[in-house]
Formats: sequence, structure tokens, C-alpha cells
Amino acid sequence: MDTLAYLAQGFAVALEPQNLIVALLGAFIGTVVGLLPGLGPINGVAILLPIAYAMNLPPETALILLAAVYLGCEYGGRISAILLNVPGDAAAVMTTLDGYPLAKQGKAGIALSLSAFSSFMGSTIATIGVVIFAPLLAQWAVSFGPAEYFVLMIFAITCLGGMIGDKPIKTFICALIGLLLATVGVDSTTGVYRFTFGSVGLSDGISFIIIVIGFFSISEVLLMLENTRSGQKAVKAGGRMLFNLRELLHSLGAILRSGTTGFVVGTLPGAGATIASAMTYAAEKRIAGDEGKFGEGDLRGVAAPEAANNASACGSFIPMLTLGVPGSGTTAVMMGALTLYNITPGPMLFEQQPDVVWGLIASLFIGNIILLLLNIPLVGVFARLLSVPSWMLVPFIAVISLLGVYAIYGSTFDLLLAVALGVFGYILRKLDFPLSALILGFVLGELMEENLRRALSISNGELGILWQSPISMTLWALAVAMVLLPALRWLRKKIKS
Repeated sequence: MDTLAYLAQGFAVALEPQNLIVALLGAFIGTVVGLLPGLGPINGVAILLPIAYAMNLPPETALILLAAVYLGCEYGGRISAILLNVPGDAAAVMTTLDGYPLAKQGKAGIALSLSAFSSFMGSTIATIGVVIFAPLLAQWAVSFGPAEYFVLMIFAITCLGGMIGDKPIKTFICALIGLLLATVGVDSTTGVYRFTFGSVGLSDGISFIIIVIGFFSISEVLLMLENTRSGQKAVKAGGRMLFNLRELLHSLGAILRSGTTGFVVGTLPGAGATIASAMTYAAEKRIAGDEGKFGEGDLRGVAAPEAANNASACGSFIPMLTLGVPGSGTTAVMMGALTLYNITPGPMLFEQQPDVVWGLIASLFIGNIILLLLNIPLVGVFARLLSVPSWMLVPFIAVISLLGVYAIYGSTFDLLLAVALGVFGYILRKLDFPLSALILGFVLGELMEENLRRALSISNGELGILWQSPISMTLWALAVAMVLLPALRWLRKKIKS
């Protein structure tokens, strides 16, 4: 009953006129950003984060805006995947496999409307899961001490390398770069300057906003400059624009299974929507067997990954809110937004900031309804946006990003640093390094150091405290398993071949 009372309190916050307008605006912007190939949810949230903070929005309003953008990007990614065969972000890659063949068959409208409904169902399943499981996990997480939190963050970083697939080494390297960047500035305990190279601009460390804008927005601008044409011509979303009952019933099992699986995957630190969509697509293909037409235009091949990636996006809020560990690269950015407002994510957040937590959770329900109402009637409008050439988008994104950096502190040094990090990020992306791991490493770096020092202070410097409790031992075992997972996967492929 307490949960329902808190949820009602959250709806009271989310239904305030200002927050409703912000949710509608964020949903629209997120859909537009999501459908533009290459941008994705991290860039959408990164661009709006400094603007929201500079406008002095209340923390709950800022989070509602960023959450609406996040979900909107997951919705929007399917539009370019189906009409252009170019995914809006990595999570929509699996949608191209059947979405584009359906579009070429004249069923673009059916595929787009069913994918929007699947996204809605996946998000709804996951949001109900957040309501049920987040408070329970928060109560359990109260038993975590500094040692347990340190090991939890080790586990989160190993999850990245164990689950990314064929790039575990590059993933770990990116996470370590993020950890290194987190150490720049004055040591809060000793007062020693670290890695500042005598620069006054680095004495307070590197701002989270500079990291996000540099590595994601600026690097994306540089990538877009490589191709300044409008690109491939989109398939027109003509014909029947709405799926029928038979098509819905044919795909309903895949939607429900994939939504549930996506939620579970999303709760794992660092797993993300890309893994969820790939897992569920493969699972539904196996379930369909020889009767399925996966890869040739099967509606279940669109419904499953779309339900999964949206469910995973909502599920990733659970570790962020309850454990203070981001569940994905985008929630890492949102976790950074909380720290800008001097709010510490974790189990005590539910008691100390109930309006923020439950307002955010309630806004997920409202945002999903807004997105469903936006995405089905406005498919034609969104599809026309795909014709906007990159040479028009590049200066717009660059100006908005740099204005966001400058608006926070008014420092030209920050602008130069953001550009420098953007060039570095561009090089990493060209070498196929996953930057989401870098942002997770940066967010976790300060927390890891702080909890390690507190744990060693409690134990008078004895390292044994890091594996004394059952929780710590379990997390260490899981971390080792995640480190070994890529090697086992490689060995399994070798044996099969």
C-alpha cells in the first residue's frame, strides 16, 4: 500500500502543468533525435542536460525532461531503421532486419505502427516492474556498506566487458579511460593536485557536462561531417498505416516475452538496450522455427526488438535509483544530472527525495502514453524529417552543444576542453571503441574511490574488508564470471568451428 501511495504522490508531481509540458516537449525532441541516424539517446540527453541545468529547472522537472527524451529516442530509432535501413541508434539495429524488408513490401505503415505499439507495451511492462521491484531493491541495498558498494562498482564495470560481445578489451580500455578522467583535479582527502599539468582550468576536475558534450555531441558532429549529404532515400510510409487485430495477435506473444526479457536485461549494470534487442530477436527467431520469415519481413522481427529495447531503457532506471550504479550509458548521463543538483542516487534517495524518484517513475507511464499518441498519427511528419541533410544538422547540433557548455560556467577553457575531448572521442569511435563504457567509468570513478577509502578507513587499512561479507563475496564471484564470459564465448566458437 505504501508503494501505491508513493506512486500517487509521483503522479501528482508528474501531472503538474509544467512537468506535463516538459514531458511532451521531451518526447517530441527525443523522437526527432532518435530517428536521425547516429545521434541516439545519449546524444539527445547530453545536448539537453546543460540547457535544463542552465534554465534552473527543478530536479524532478529536469529528470522528467531527460527521461522523456530517453524514451523518445528509443521510439524514434525505429523510424529510420524501417524506412532507411539505417538504425537511429545501436539498439535499433535488429529492427532493420525485418523492418526494411516490410517497408519494401509496401507495409511500412504497418511496421511503424506495430513497432510503436510494441515500444509502448515494452515500456509499460518495465515501468510496472520498476514500481514493484525498485522499492524492494532499495530496502535491500540499505545493507550495503562502503566495501559492498566498491565491489558492486567493480561488478558493474566487468559487466560491460562481459556483455558487449566481440569488443571486451576495447570496452575495458574505455572504462579505464573514464576512471582516469575522474581522478583529474584536487584530491578531496589530501588536497593534492592530480593530472592537472599546472592548469587552473583543471584544478576542480573535468565537469561531467564537458565529458558528455565532448565525447558524444562533438564527436558525433565530426562523424556527421564525413557525410554531409542527406543519404539514402527513405521508403514512403504509404498504404495501410495501422496494424490489424490478426497482426497484433500474431505478434503479441513476442511482445510480452521480449518486454519481460528486456526489463530483466535492463536491470543489469551496463547491459543496455542493444544487448536486450539482440537477445530477444534471436530468441523469437528460434521460437518461430521454420514457420518464421525472419530476415524477410516478419512482424515479430520488428515487435520483439522494439519491445525489448524500450523495456531495457526503463529497467535501467532501477540500478541507477536504488544502487547508484547506472544501468546504461544514458542513465549514466542522467545520474550525472542528479549530481549536478547535489542529489546522491542510491537506496536513501527513496526516503530523502520521494518527489524526485516517484515523479520520475510516474512520468514514465505518462511519457509512454504521450509517445504512443505522437508516434502513430505523426509517422508521416517524422518520416519527412529524414530528408534533412547533414550539412544543416551539423552546425545546429554544434552550436546547441557548445552553448550548453558555455552556459554552465561561462568559461572559454571549457569550450576548448570540450572540443579537444570531442576530437579524442572521434578517434576512439573511428577505432570502434564503445564510448558508453567511458561515460560509465567516469561516473563510477569518484564513487569507487570514495567508497574504497571509506572501507579502508573503517578497517584501518586491512584489504580483507573488501571480501568479508556474503554480499561482497557474491559480487566478486559474479565479477569474475563476467571477466571469464568473453573467453568462454570465444572458446565455444572455436569448438563449434
